[in-house]
Amino acid sequence: MGQLRGGPGAVTRSPRAAILVAHPGSELYGSDRVLLESVSGLLSDGWDVLVTVPADGPLVAELRRRGARVELCPAPVVRKSVLRPRGFVRFAATTLRGLRRGGALLRRERPAAVFVNTVTIPLWIALARLARIPVVVHVHEGEGTASPLVKKVLSAPLLLAQAVIANSAFSLDVLRSAFPSLARRTTVVYNAVPGPEHRRPARAAIDGDLRVTYIGRLSPRKGVDVAIDAIAELERRGVPARLDLIGAVFPGYEWYERDLRRKVAEERLQSRVAFLGFQPSVWDFLSAGDVVLVPSVADEPFGNTAVEGILSGRPVIASATSGLLEATDGYRTAVTVRPGDAGSIADALQQTVEHWADASAQLDDDVRAAEERHSPQSYQRRIAELVRATAASAPKLSQRALSPLRLSPRDH
Repeated sequence: MGQLRGGPGAVTRSPRAAILVAHPGSELYGSDRVLLESVSGLLSDGWDVLVTVPADGPLVAELRRRGARVELCPAPVVRKSVLRPRGFVRFAATTLRGLRRGGALLRRERPAAVFVNTVTIPLWIALARLARIPVVVHVHEGEGTASPLVKKVLSAPLLLAQAVIANSAFSLDVLRSAFPSLARRTTVVYNAVPGPEHRRPARAAIDGDLRVTYIGRLSPRKGVDVAIDAIAELERRGVPARLDLIGAVFPGYEWYERDLRRKVAEERLQSRVAFLGFQPSVWDFLSAGDVVLVPSVADEPFGNTAVEGILSGRPVIASATSGLLEATDGYRTAVTVRPGDAGSIADALQQTVEHWADASAQLDDDVRAAEERHSPQSYQRRIAELVRATAASAPKLSQRALSPLRLSPRDH
């Protein structure tokens, strides 16, 4: 089992009671940044926090900086690639390694609770259940359009958890549609979204190109291709606009970035669309832009990027779907458009230019509302309360329960 040693957060056992936090990746996108706030809340509550991730990455340094221990441990992640033969073989092999190493980690640490930061790594839910350790699962996923069978398959591991946290009412509704009983153990806690240290005021007037910023994965689900089509439509209308794409593809989706670059070349938008790659901090890019675009074409359980846009003091244009509607609700400078409709996005961007004075006058009020709604301090306290209550409600573990890490007859 890989260990990251040296410096703050090295893997050395603390005399305090431990919480094991399981996470499927080591990057710094939406759920990764929310994890950092969850970990900070647990640390502030007095827990010794050990975070397990499958590989090294920029998230690890941030976790250690905040005072968490970090350990590398394989865990299979449920993705669509599992449906392909090669993907299934890889998934099965990772499951076997994860069973052995994860079981050893639980026996060694004997945590008071396991906090699983996504439903896509169900192995940790099962391992904790087998070890009779209480489990809290933080759900960041939600696809209302998925088939009833898919919803049930994805949500079934949550039936083993003592407590579930959903990042939106939309996510809760998806869980309820799969298993109504899940609603009784689920609490909605809106994501913590820290704002910039120093907010740069928006431009007094749009002089020249409208600067549009997209932040997130370069993924078909995120509608990046639709955003490029919208910029092309503005070009045809004679409305000059520039699109900055901040983010990278998930491994295995390199083909999508090639398609995006091909589209940019075909539309002759090389001077209008910039691929800036993944950036650990987004605030300078948001400040350099005029408007934030969130053009998702599939369900979003929430919309951290939309909230970041509001916190940066910029108007937001987002798809009118699922959790994005919830994330933008109540903000006067947030506009929603038809998902997948480049013309609708172009209309909204053009209207932003035409009514810039009206929007800019309302930005400060929206910033204050977002700061209150997504306060990291309030979020951290709530997460800590829920984990503490779950750990306290479970009987103390015995050596017998931890050691075998096998199903006993009554668990069948």
